[in-house]
Amino acid sequence: MKFELIDIENWERREFYEHFINEVVCSYSVTVDIDITNLKGRRLYPAMIWLLTKTVNEMPEFRTSLRAEGLGIYDSMHPMYTVFNNENKNFSGIWSYFSEDYDEFLKNYEEDAGKYSRSTRYTPKAGTPENSFNISMLPWTEFRSVNINVYDEGKFLLPIFTMGKFFERDERRFLPLAIQVHHAVCDGYHVGMFVEKLQKKIYEF
Repeated sequence: MKFELIDIENWERREFYEHFINEVVCSYSVTVDIDITNLKGRRLYPAMIWLLTKTVNEMPEFRTSLRAEGLGIYDSMHPMYTVFNNENKNFSGIWSYFSEDYDEFLKNYEEDAGKYSRSTRYTPKAGTPENSFNISMLPWTEFRSVNINVYDEGKFLLPIFTMGKFFERDERRFLPLAIQVHHAVCDGYHVGMFVEKLQKKIYEF
C-alpha cells in the first residue's frame, strides 16, 4: 500500500478543499438506479463489491483520505463490507483483499463470508487495511435515497456505498445505489463520472 501526500500549497483543489473541510463542513449523498440486467445469473453482492472497488481504484477522488501525516491518496483500495447472520439477525463488518481478477476476488470473498457470516461480533476479522472503504446492502428494501451521518470532526473523506433491493422496470433489472462522499474532495461531477464508469463496467462484465 502506498499513500502519496498531496502538496496542498500547490494543489489545484486547495480552495475548495479548505472551504468544505474548515468553513462549511459538508458531506452529501446521491442515490441512483444502476442497470444490473447484465449481472443476472451471477451472485449479485460479490459482483457489485468487485465492480465498486474496481471503479474506486480508477478515481483518486474516491481514494483521498486524511491521516495523521496529512492529506493524501491511496494507490489502491480494498472493500470492507457487511455480512448478515441469519440466526441472530445481526451483521458483521468484514473485509477482503481486492484482486483485478474477479475469480480470485470471488474466492477471497467466499472464504471470508463463509468464515464470518455466523459471527456475533461487529468486526470479527482482524487486520482491516487502512486503505479500505465501506460497502453495505439492504436487500430487503427498495429505497429511493439513503443518508448516512458520520459524527466525527468532519474529516472522514472516503466514500460509503449502500445498495438496496433490486427491482424490475421495462424488462430490465435495476439496483438502488446510495453514494456518500465528502464535498472537500469529491464534487457532483466526480460522482457522475463514477456512476458512468461503474455502469460501463457492469455492461461489459
